Amino acid sequence: MPNLNINGRNMSVEAAHDTPLLWVIREQLQMTGTKFGCGAGLCGACTVHLNGEAVRSCQTAVGDAVGKKITTIEGLSAKGEHPLQKAWIAEQVPQCGYCQSGQIMQAASLLAKNSNPTKEEVVAHMDGNLCRCMTYSRIQKAIMRAATEMRTASNATDRRHT
Repeated sequence: MPNLNINGRNMSVEAAHDTPLLWVIREQLQMTGTKFGCGAGLCGACTVHLNGEAVRSCQTAVGDAVGKKITTIEGLSAKGEHPLQKAWIAEQVPQCGYCQSGQIMQAASLLAKNSNPTKEEVVAHMDGNLCRCMTYSRIQKAIMRAATEMRTASNATDRRHT
């Protein structure tokens, strides 16, 4: 039985090592925020973080996740208070909402590495995440808004500590 660290909790799961991580997350652990889209790693609906890197959970074997830190949309912020989640609401991004958890997780991996991305960097980083509702311009605005809010919060924290 593989042991996984998901959203900061260690969990034993009953799955073969070649089972897609997506199925363990959704079916066994009942964390349904991560979506099944294409099953081929092409759409991004199943995006989660593995040691901070955005990966397609439909193409990531459970065995490859053992010993690594897995973060799902539920682990980004349990109360929906991550700056990206707030920006998604402010910019009215979702229509059907199906791709949104994957979009947010992909964006979070960008902002963790680059707190001040250009629009071109956002577009390039988000390129593999598909949205059938075509809300790409709102997604970009939300990412830029979240980046600004994260920098502002970081600067405020820095000023308090000096």
